[in-house]
Amino acid sequence: MRFWLTTLLVLIIDQLSKFWIANNFAPGESQVVLDQILWLTYVQNQGAAFGILSGHSWLFFICAILVIVILVAINSKQRLPAAMQMIFGLITAGAIGNLLDRLRLNYVVDFLDLGWWPVFNVADMAIVCGGILLVLKLLWDEKGESRASD
Repeated sequence: MRFWLTTLLVLIIDQLSKFWIANNFAPGESQVVLDQILWLTYVQNQGAAFGILSGHSWLFFICAILVIVILVAINSKQRLPAAMQMIFGLITAGAIGNLLDRLRLNYVVDFLDLGWWPVFNVADMAIVCGGILLVLKLLWDEKGESRASD
């Protein structure tokens, strides 16, 4: 249940934030939120992070669909701990959010701008945070298992 709640909540926040930006900013328009820390900058990203692989939408479709199918299947077939359900929900929501943009617009709406990093969105944050949490969880679980076997 936590998987679906996390997926739905993050997906709603992602899509509503992108909708708001696209309807209140012109492409390339930027506005300061926190001086020298955070700007809202509307970017229509046709590539991946850093704009790489621009024009290769088919690759993003395939990767996103694979990630979504695999994580939904794992969640459906196994009784996962709550933390793993939420981690998989973050990654799934991010993949769905950016996939919806690509299907609907042929680009991804990015808008969170730190000034020193490429502009990103809520879906990107969910994927990155989910990935980091997944690695930490796997390392933590492995460390706990090795202590138990000592």
